[in-house]
Amino acid sequence: QVQLVESGGALVQPGGSLTLSCVTSGSAFNIGTMAWYRQPPGKEREKVAAITRGGQITYADSVKGRFTISRHNGLNSISLQMNGLTPEDTAVYFCNANVRLQWGTDPINIWGQGTQVTVSS
Repeated sequence: QVQLVESGGALVQPGGSLTLSCVTSGSAFNIGTMAWYRQPPGKEREKVAAITRGGQITYADSVKGRFTISRHNGLNSISLQMNGLTPEDTAVYFCNANVRLQWGTDPINIWGQGTQVTVSS
C-alpha cells in the first residue's frame, strides 16, 4: 500500500553536486519522520539526514554543511541536496519513512530500493 521510490543517483566528479528525491507511492494514515541512509560498499548502513513532520532536522557529522534535506508535497516526499561530493560519499542511498498504515496501529519503517551515487574522477 505504501512504497518509497528514490531517484537522482548518478556518477559525478569530486566537488560536484547532486540532488536525490524520494517520493511516496500509495497511501498511509500518517507519515512521520523521513530520512536518508547510505551504505558504502562493504560497510554497514548509516543515517545521513532525517527530518520530522515538524521540520526538525539532523545530519551526520560527515555531511553537515554539505548536504541539505528538505520535505515537500504535503510532507509526503523528501529530497537531499548534496554539494562538495567526495569519493567517500560513494554509496547506495536509501529513503526511509516511519509510517502508520491505520489509526490505532504501531508505526512501521518503510524502505526504498536505493539509488546509486558514485563520486569518481
